[in-house]
Amino acid sequence: MILHLYFARRFGIAFLFVTGAFSVLIVLLDFIEQLRRFRGYDVAFGKILQLVTLNVPGTLYQMLPLIMVLCSIMLFLSLARSSELIIARAAGRSAVRSLTGPLLTALAIGVFAVMIINPIVAATQKQYETLLSSFSSSQMSTVSLSANGLWLRQGDDQAQTVIHAERANLDGTQLFEVALYEFDLSGKAIRRIAAEMATLRKGHWDLLNVKEWQLQLGGNPEANAHEMRQYKIPTELTKEHIHDSFGTPASIPIWELPSFINRLQKAGFSAQRHIVWFHMELALPLFLAAIVMIGAGFTMRQGRQNRTGLKVLMAILFGFGLYFLRNFAQILGENGQLPEIWAAWIPPVAAIGLSLAFLLHTEDG
Repeated sequence: MILHLYFARRFGIAFLFVTGAFSVLIVLLDFIEQLRRFRGYDVAFGKILQLVTLNVPGTLYQMLPLIMVLCSIMLFLSLARSSELIIARAAGRSAVRSLTGPLLTALAIGVFAVMIINPIVAATQKQYETLLSSFSSSQMSTVSLSANGLWLRQGDDQAQTVIHAERANLDGTQLFEVALYEFDLSGKAIRRIAAEMATLRKGHWDLLNVKEWQLQLGGNPEANAHEMRQYKIPTELTKEHIHDSFGTPASIPIWELPSFINRLQKAGFSAQRHIVWFHMELALPLFLAAIVMIGAGFTMRQGRQNRTGLKVLMAILFGFGLYFLRNFAQILGENGQLPEIWAAWIPPVAAIGLSLAFLLHTEDG
């Protein structure tokens, strides 16, 4: 038990050291990138610092697998060089048993990351995307979901239009049971439009079976209302913008993802990307444990031919390979070519099985 705690403490120290080093590096690189991105724009220095600060947690979260493999390499190379692993084996500890402390620590870090860090990253990522879009685009448009359906806001320097739809098709280019409310810059309602369906075209909405009420004329709006078979409303919205305005799955806390997925499906949108992301987050602790086992498999054993550099390189390459395999499975899951659970859980489970087999093989000599 004492040995397990000792190895776990050493792994935790390595994790803090590597995370701190990466934090400094990310801040410097992202600061340079933001300065380059907004060169020539009237963006205050404080806003650039704010962007950098908001982006750091999300970047670190994405780099957790790389941090884990480096921690594993650091720990087991250090233990091997100081002959502590040899002493542990002499005391009857196998390589797999020596991994217990680091593996449990990696699982604990993974659980903490998913339950605590994930909501923090989601909040900072959402603020980052909002702040970044306010600098990079003058178009004022947002999309949101509620229990009452889909809401869109579009506008320019002349007026604002709020669009509500009971439901939509999978990509958001067709809205059903639509109501549009147009406001002037002072916030006063100037007209209301109801339509059976709205189809997004390039540069405009095509409305079908339309009824329009002019509200700025005063009196009874119903008396001045008129109906049309078709009507066009200018817009700068695109299918991509509507899709992106829901935010990346990473910008939604894991605690809120199930209800958000439910709202997406009720509104008629595809929630496949968010479902896959939800399962990927649940599988993250196991994935980090698999990364640790890969690092351990190549660096725990010190042979007579001490090719440390090659071992480190192989551990990093296999770690990256597993990371890209996970991303590839995620893409297949999002495209519907793999079930969501398979896309999330097969890479870490397969990696743990292969790493365990490799460790047992090297242990047997």
